[in-house]
Amino acid sequence: MMNGKKYKVGMYGGAFCPLHLGHLTCMIKAAALCERLYIVISYRNHPSDIDVKVKIRWVYQLTKHLGNIEILTLEDTLDNKEDYTEEYWQQDCAYVKQQIGTRIDVVFCGNDYDEGSFWNQCYQESELIIFPRSQYNSTAIREDIYGHWDWMPQIVRSHFVKKVLLIGGESVGKSTLTINLAHCYNTNYLEEVGRELSELSGTDIYMQSEDFTRILLEHKAKELRLLSQSNKILFEDTDCLITRFFMEFLEDEKLKDNTNLAEAIARLNSYDLILFLEPDVTWVQDGDRSEVMAADRVKYSNQIKELYKKMGFSFKIISGNYVERFEQAVELVDELLGK
Repeated sequence: MMNGKKYKVGMYGGAFCPLHLGHLTCMIKAAALCERLYIVISYRNHPSDIDVKVKIRWVYQLTKHLGNIEILTLEDTLDNKEDYTEEYWQQDCAYVKQQIGTRIDVVFCGNDYDEGSFWNQCYQESELIIFPRSQYNSTAIREDIYGHWDWMPQIVRSHFVKKVLLIGGESVGKSTLTINLAHCYNTNYLEEVGRELSELSGTDIYMQSEDFTRILLEHKAKELRLLSQSNKILFEDTDCLITRFFMEFLEDEKLKDNTNLAEAIARLNSYDLILFLEPDVTWVQDGDRSEVMAADRVKYSNQIKELYKKMGFSFKIISGNYVERFEQAVELVDELLGK
């Protein structure tokens, strides 16, 4: 065959819920044996399945360098496997064949399928190659995502990264606790983006409206980048609503416009856990912290709480000394990860 390939057209299909290293190995081997390989992603529009757009991106990002792969999708419209009769198999088979538009020389499967599977029954005129997939199993991953973390490619892992947000007023230990947690869980953290930008004029008192806009946008952009690189969990030091609180406190000249932006980002945000740090540790003047806030820490802390409640976010309270705060946070994060 051309370019030393054994087959002209091949097909490999699966639900990829989620995609794991066994799937990836099968794709690599199948692509090496064919001039053109069609990967068929089956999916259901149901909460139990992963969004097909996410699956498509996984397959594309993992295989785009190979150069001979095309991706197709196949919707599963039935609720139960028992309803999936030969009639439906033939309908789906005809649909896939129509999309490919030419003879399929070989069908590839992982060893969780056999000769009685859909992929073989509908393509009996094609050769069947079953690849071994060793220990990798989507069902086991779904039952314990974080216990089988190493079974998934990094791009797939990023879909399951949990987000933990730390919030509170000034001088409650947010930044230190964020970094400590990230180190303990061997993962990334998103630092408080506004810290550096608030000092462009030497003090936050003279911040310009554009500084707040930049903080809001840069924080969200950094979050999206870090999610793709994190290990099970991403810790975040403040977010757009903390920025919104400080905009009002510092009397931003374009408060209305920046508030609209902050609240729009907040409506896009979601967190798996929010930790609210109470102001019950000693105030430390670190740089340019507000003495006005220092004089009434509980008042401003409660304002932040109300802002998050207004935007529909719930949170867990962290209090006590620094050791107690760390221990409470670890307990809540472990619970989140199913430990």
